[in-house]
Amino acid sequence: MKIGIIGGSGLGKLNLFQNYKELDIDTPYGKPGAAIISGSLLNKEILILARHGREHTIPPSQVNYRANIAALKACGCTHILATTACGSLREEIQMGDFVILDQLIDFTRKRINTFYESFEPGLAMHEPMADPFDEFLRNILIRSAIVHNARYHEKGTVVTIEGPRFSTRAESHLFRLWGADVVNMTIATEAALAKEAHIPYAAIAVSTDYDCWKNDTESVSWEKVTENFSKSLGKVTDILLKAIELL
Repeated sequence: MKIGIIGGSGLGKLNLFQNYKELDIDTPYGKPGAAIISGSLLNKEILILARHGREHTIPPSQVNYRANIAALKACGCTHILATTACGSLREEIQMGDFVILDQLIDFTRKRINTFYESFEPGLAMHEPMADPFDEFLRNILIRSAIVHNARYHEKGTVVTIEGPRFSTRAESHLFRLWGADVVNMTIATEAALAKEAHIPYAAIAVSTDYDCWKNDTESVSWEKVTENFSKSLGKVTDILLKAIELL
């Protein structure tokens, strides 16, 4: 078993490993956004990839998602746990809450979210996507959140927007009408590619703001996202460590 961790908003800077090394991987889709950190932790092989680069220099629309997933697969990754900051679209999902995502809505417009650029004759490949997140991994994350007494929601639909701009107020209200619970800029693309690569994938979202639908709170800003995610980083790390132990 090799567990890949795709970290958002600074999580890729974790350095907790034995046998630490950096892997410079090339793929048919180019290089991933950063060298993959490889090592052993809790008697498991771990691969960490900083989604936006080590210093968060790659905007969400410019992330080479295909290279990221292909590089993890080339390294023998068998399971992926992802983290992401998100905006809450529900009153009950408070700042600092964790959401173990179970559904997604893809509102992106310009990304390549498939490995298939063409089909071989008579061999069309249309990946089923009814359940985009792996249920076994989701349950592992739920159990880990319970152990650490985290405020969590065991289900949630994420709508992924193109970015890097945040939503308009009209869009935020629309997403709520659609049934979305949180909004972010990365997960739908990543989940679709992991599905095609046949790597079980699950994601834990950290609520950092209320997007812009609430009139009684300040609208989302990058400063607010990074500040609030930083406050939750220790708990996110604890949950991931427990999940690795349980796998």
